[in-house]
Amino acid sequence: MTKEKEELILNLERIKHNQYKLNEGEKAIDFAKCMLKYIGDINPELRDDLIYFTFCNWIYEKDYFNNKELINILDIILDENHLFFHIGNEYDNTVFTRTFSVLIVDLLLGKERQKSFLNTEKFIKIKNSLIKYYNEENDLRGYLDNMGWAHGAAHGADAMLELAISKKTDEVVLLDILKALERVLYNGKYFLSNEEDERMTRVVFVILIKGLLAKDRLIHWIEGLSKCIESEYSREQYITRVNTKNFIRCLYFSLMHLKNTDDITDVLFKVEERLNKFIKTDKQILKELDL
Repeated sequence: MTKEKEELILNLERIKHNQYKLNEGEKAIDFAKCMLKYIGDINPELRDDLIYFTFCNWIYEKDYFNNKELINILDIILDENHLFFHIGNEYDNTVFTRTFSVLIVDLLLGKERQKSFLNTEKFIKIKNSLIKYYNEENDLRGYLDNMGWAHGAAHGADAMLELAISKKTDEVVLLDILKALERVLYNGKYFLSNEEDERMTRVVFVILIKGLLAKDRLIHWIEGLSKCIESEYSREQYITRVNTKNFIRCLYFSLMHLKNTDDITDVLFKVEERLNKFIKTDKQILKELDL
């Protein structure tokens, strides 16, 4: 362990113990630059418990960063050494840098919703970068033994949610978000088995309940998710069908808790029926049992 990293851990542990308050003369931005350097460290305690939660507190609770500093953090987090660090790689440790960088994007979009510190150019940059990342992240592993969460599909969905509810987001961006969510469901390699569907569902749930997109456009997208069963059976097709079926179910049960959603839940019910290969078997069993 380098001296710099060791000092960072000690400082962040002290800051956490002090309810994330800084000592007199300390500046959050000075720590932030070092924290960004180790944002993807394989040590989950440093990466997740210390760096990420310190950023959460300083950005949301303490409001330690001024607008210029927030933009500086944004420019760093969107570069080739962070959000796009070895983008396209799979099964290596570069995934942590990307998936924890996208969590900082989520925090910055949330802060933008609170105080609107991004001009049009910077908002377009963060929007384009986020959608590009979610379309190009190939390593969709969830929890890794001894190294903790990678969770790119879930972390990216959290940021997508913030992007969806931004006042600066229009219909074109919302449709791009839906396409990116579909790309992850259709990845054909990874079962999304670490509640990624819950996090991804929240994006569509909020778009629906806030009326951000015309309902017919959303229904058209939902119905189109069943097209995976039209292709020839393969391992990739099987993974896609299972991911999509679970996503549909998750959205269905989320909406069941609300009133006046019968039109959407009816569509979800029919899509799930098309994706669920066991329904025919169940009907046959009922027929044989004369039930």
